[in-house]
Amino acid sequence: MHLPWRQKQQASEDASPPSEQRGLGARWSKDALKTRVATVQANAKRTLEEYNVNVQHRLRAKAYELASRPVAYLVLSGFFLGSVSTLGATFVYRRYFRRLRTAEWVTPDVLQRKRWVRGVVTSVGDADNFRLYHTPGLGWRWPLKFRRVPILSKELKEQTIHIRIAGVDAPEGSHFGRQAQPYAVEALAWLKDMIEGRIVYCQLVRRDQYSRIVSVVTLPPPLLPGWLTTGRSLALEMIRAGTGLTYEQAGAEYGKYGKDEFLRAEAESRVARRGMWKHGTVGETPAQYKRRYAQSGADVEAQAQENLKEGGPRGILKRLWPQNS
Repeated sequence: MHLPWRQKQQASEDASPPSEQRGLGARWSKDALKTRVATVQANAKRTLEEYNVNVQHRLRAKAYELASRPVAYLVLSGFFLGSVSTLGATFVYRRYFRRLRTAEWVTPDVLQRKRWVRGVVTSVGDADNFRLYHTPGLGWRWPLKFRRVPILSKELKEQTIHIRIAGVDAPEGSHFGRQAQPYAVEALAWLKDMIEGRIVYCQLVRRDQYSRIVSVVTLPPPLLPGWLTTGRSLALEMIRAGTGLTYEQAGAEYGKYGKDEFLRAEAESRVARRGMWKHGTVGETPAQYKRRYAQSGADVEAQAQENLKEGGPRGILKRLWPQNS
């Protein structure tokens, strides 16, 4: 028997499954996403473990390879590394810590680099040269003093560099029976009072005909350390005080100041009548003095050679049989 109300209820029951199917599909999508994420994580973890195992295998293989190398190869590698270290230490020692004992220790490469050295002036022999005791590296001054500068003459023998001050020419003292130039004694006393027993910095430039090392000499800076900046030029201070003239011969060195600065200082000293300029003029410059005695020395040597010839057999024959007889 057909009842209308049963038809409506059946229709409503038939219409409900699609919503339930949609909810079931959503639940299946979330489960699939979770499964997918878990799978990716598992694969990444497995890949990472495989990579770690691979790295460990490589390290073991490298260690085995190193351990299986010949002993001679390892010894050769150690010798090479030791040689490089020794050469580096030797270079640092020679460049910064080796003491230059005498002028003979100043090699051509040192002069080519125009190396700066620090030292203590042990004696002043003339008004434009002195003896320098080289004090490289550390340990010469407090609070790290463990090295000392000798005082006795026997300790200083063959231990100092003979320095010729570059850019200045001082009055010549009395040597080999020659008469000293005017103001030579005062110039020597001024230089001794200025540098003897004190630290100076020298830029080694060249070797002169007397085996002295011509150097640009500077005094210690008043505040900053000497390796950071330079102090006053000793040659310029001498010229300003009137104890020397500008050296204008061949090969003259003036450092960073240049010849013009030296000539300007000399002109100022002459105008102010300082030192050797107290009378307003200089009768004979040190260069003229040296040329005069060099010429007289050559004449004396020529006369001695002539006397030697006259004293030989030929001279005796000439005296026995004169040419005008």
